[in-house]
Amino acid sequence: MGEKKKSVWLGNIEVGGLAPVIVQSMTNTSTADVAATCAQISRLERVGCEIVRVAVPDREAVRALPAIISRSSIPIIGDIHFDYRLAVEAIKAGVAGIRINPGNIGSRQGLEEIIAAARDKNIPLRIGVNSGSLPEKTIKRYGSPGAEALWATLEEYIGFLEKKSFSNFKVSLKSTDVLTTMEANRQAAQNLPYPIHLGLTEAGTLRRGLVNSVACLAPLLLEGIGDTIRISLTEDPVEEVRAAWDLLRAVGLRRRGLNIFSCPTCGRCEIDLQNLAKEIERATQDINKDLTIAVMGCPVNGPGEAREADLGLAGGKGFGVIFARGKPLGTYPQSELLSVFLEKIREWPG
Repeated sequence: MGEKKKSVWLGNIEVGGLAPVIVQSMTNTSTADVAATCAQISRLERVGCEIVRVAVPDREAVRALPAIISRSSIPIIGDIHFDYRLAVEAIKAGVAGIRINPGNIGSRQGLEEIIAAARDKNIPLRIGVNSGSLPEKTIKRYGSPGAEALWATLEEYIGFLEKKSFSNFKVSLKSTDVLTTMEANRQAAQNLPYPIHLGLTEAGTLRRGLVNSVACLAPLLLEGIGDTIRISLTEDPVEEVRAAWDLLRAVGLRRRGLNIFSCPTCGRCEIDLQNLAKEIERATQDINKDLTIAVMGCPVNGPGEAREADLGLAGGKGFGVIFARGKPLGTYPQSELLSVFLEKIREWPG
C-alpha cells in the first residue's frame, strides 16, 4: 500500500482516510422525472444507501437536480458523459459530487472548466476509467483494455489534475473482467493516496452479477483496498445496496441488518426448509437490527448451530424448535413456525 489515504467529503459523508467503506448505488429512473427519481432514492436510503448517483444526460436532467437534491437526505452525485457543460451546470445546481470519465468528456479545456467549477464549490470529482471507454491510442499501445491500459490512462488523468493543483477527487478503475479489475485496483492502491471506488462494470444480472462482483471485490476489500463500493446489477438498484451490505458484513468490515444463515438441506431434512428460509429472509430484509439468525433443517448440525445464534430455528418432522441464545423457547408445528419465529425477531431489542 502507498501513503496514508486522503479523504474527500460528499456532503456530510467522508470517503477515504479512516472512514468506513461507503455503500453507494445509482438510480435507473429518468432524472428529469423528479417524483420517480426521489421515490427510488428514498427506497435506496431505507435499505442503507449512503451516496447515490443520478445520470445527467441533458439539460432537462440538470433542471431537475435542485428539486431532487432538496428532497434527498443522502448526497447526490451527478454522472456526466460527453458534455463538460452539463458537469459545470450540475455543480452549479448543487450536487455533492461529479463523476466523469475524462476520456469521453471532450477537450482538455472542458476538463479545466469542470475543475474550476468543482474548486469554486469545493466538491469532489470521481475520475472514472472504464475498459469500454479507453482512448484509442492506449488500446493500440497495450493491445487490449487490460489492467496496464487502465492504469496508464488513470495516471495520465491524475497527472493533468495534479498539474492544475487539484486533489479533491477519488478514482475508479473498472472492467467487465474480474481479474483485470482486481489487478488495476491493486496498482492504484500501491501507488496513489486518493480514495478508491470499487466496482465491476456491467457485472450482469442478479445471479451472475453477484457472483462476479463478490469474486472481484471481496479479495480487494480483505486487502484493505476500497473506500466506496457499488455492486452493479441489471436489477432493481435496491438489490445492489442489500448485496453491498451483505458483502461488507461477510468480510467483517461493516454490519447492517440481520445476519441470516441456513443449512443447504439434505436427505435428512423433514421440514420445508427452503421455503421457510426464503420467507424469513423476505419478511425481514428491511429490519435493521444487529441480530444473527440460524434456520436449520435437521438434527445433525441444526440444534447446535441454531443455539449459537441470537435466534435459531431447528426443524424436525413437521415441527421446529426455536432457540434464543442457546435456550429453547418452545416447540411449534410447522404451520405456526414462521409466524412465531418472525414475531420473536420483531420483539428482539434493537
